[in-house]
Amino acid sequence: MYNEWSLDVLYKGIEDPALSVDMARLEELIAAYKQAVGELDAANAAASLKKVILVREEMTVLVRRLAGYFSLRRSANSADTEGAAYTTKIQNLATGIAKEAVVFQKFVGALENIDEIIAEDEILSAYKFYFNEVREEVAHTMSDEAEAIFARMNISGGGAWGDLVSYLTATVEVDYKGEITTLSAIRGLADSSNAEERKAAFEAEIACYKKIKDSIAFALNSIKAQVNMEAELRGYANPLEMTLAQSRMKKETLDAMLQAMREAMPKFREYLKHKAKLLGHENGLPWYDILTPMGKADSASYTVEDAHKYLVDHFNSFAPDLAEMVDRAFKEEWIDFYPRGGKVGGAFCSNLPFIGQSRILTNFSGSFGSVVTLAHELGHAYHGQQIQEHRPLNTGYTMPVAETASNFNELIIVNDAIEKATGEEKIQLIESQIQDNTQIIVDIYSRFLFEDEVIRRRKDTFLFADELEKIMINAQKEAFGDGLDPDYLHPWMWCCKSHYYRSGLSYYNFPYAFGGLFSLGLYAKYLEEGEAFLPKYRALLTATTVDTVENVAGIAGIDLTKPDFWRTSLAMMTKQIDLFIAETSK
Repeated sequence: MYNEWSLDVLYKGIEDPALSVDMARLEELIAAYKQAVGELDAANAAASLKKVILVREEMTVLVRRLAGYFSLRRSANSADTEGAAYTTKIQNLATGIAKEAVVFQKFVGALENIDEIIAEDEILSAYKFYFNEVREEVAHTMSDEAEAIFARMNISGGGAWGDLVSYLTATVEVDYKGEITTLSAIRGLADSSNAEERKAAFEAEIACYKKIKDSIAFALNSIKAQVNMEAELRGYANPLEMTLAQSRMKKETLDAMLQAMREAMPKFREYLKHKAKLLGHENGLPWYDILTPMGKADSASYTVEDAHKYLVDHFNSFAPDLAEMVDRAFKEEWIDFYPRGGKVGGAFCSNLPFIGQSRILTNFSGSFGSVVTLAHELGHAYHGQQIQEHRPLNTGYTMPVAETASNFNELIIVNDAIEKATGEEKIQLIESQIQDNTQIIVDIYSRFLFEDEVIRRRKDTFLFADELEKIMINAQKEAFGDGLDPDYLHPWMWCCKSHYYRSGLSYYNFPYAFGGLFSLGLYAKYLEEGEAFLPKYRALLTATTVDTVENVAGIAGIDLTKPDFWRTSLAMMTKQIDLFIAETSK
């Protein structure tokens, strides 16, 4: 306990007989799925649908179990070559049903009375939203053969270009103070308490991109060309429209959120200029000081045991079922805590709803920030707990709502800490929160502007590295305005953000702003309504996999398509800025 996670509930290792049995069963299920799709009969639609759905359910759970197991293994040990071989085999098997998936979609799309057909069957009626989504997707499917080819092509196309970027950024050598280090290590110095170190690390980071910028530019161009082509082939006006459909989100919601964000930009720029003056800068904040810690952090060191008790105690006052789940996560070895060689950096949570659990990876350092990170990832696990009673094909939520419970958990922990803190510690906590908000509002807006322009221009031209640099600088100037020093922007931010290099997920930026603002608005509802809010909160999380984001928000009485909700959330952020400026101007 309190060390590495246990994956035994999935498989006990490569030699586990259950693994061989499940791999063989997956092949059987794929064959059964193809047969069931081939036997679809409109005259006996309900029975045909149920046969396909039951096979698809078992196949989906098995793929998630197998792929999840090997993904978790690789996260904890990047040198897991055995797992990599299995992953490739599972991917090839999973993409082998692309043609049949389209045939099924078109069959469902042709059933005009689908609601009547599924109404009499408990299993089928549970998939009402799923079937309606399938019907909407039919208008955006390619031919059966084209879908199969496209799925396989992506492995050596957009997927391969994304792998190249991951390899380049992981292996590029960074020259720093006469030694060679890695890009992740040098970026990790951005929040150093040493001013000279921050600037030197930034300059070393900027210099290293010159070694890989052209290769990454080709990757970005290739992926965005593929994205443009896919959107066109599927009949979308553009990739943004395709992304919003994948997100179950209206364009009106995005526009309302962006409008409110733009209105709030001057206040964030005021914060940046104030921080710049506190650090001795006269021309706005240089990029290398954006993450500079202010105030004085809590010097207490937390053990994992401390974190366990702290989180259970704090969440118990909010929602006892959340505290109970957190207790289970610590006791039942859901969490891989400490950094070690071969383990990936950062933190994540992988929901495993088919076993009623999750797995969390973190790199615990003993700081209060490490405790907050655990709270964040345990929020994802709580989200997973709310959806685990859904049927297997109803357990996928979209990117905009993915960070709801995790951000909500953070707010509970951090706001309580701010309330209890005094002096320099309070300043540190407030500024850290503002720092995070600036990232998800201002920086995310700059990344949205950059990707949007790249996608639009890629239709007609190839964008070399120098042109991509200009687009990024212009996007940062538009978003940050005079809050940043124009001589110290980050022209290569497009090189180090993996979000741009997912061929199947464009605009992986605005969901961060959505998640932060949505969870903050929900937190405001909780402060207003108290315990009466909890049933709505749980119902809302449960609905994220079977409804649109607008309908999900409606459970809490929120209209996402109007700027007012977003303005309310942003006002809570800007209130913290006023408090920080006041506290540091005495």
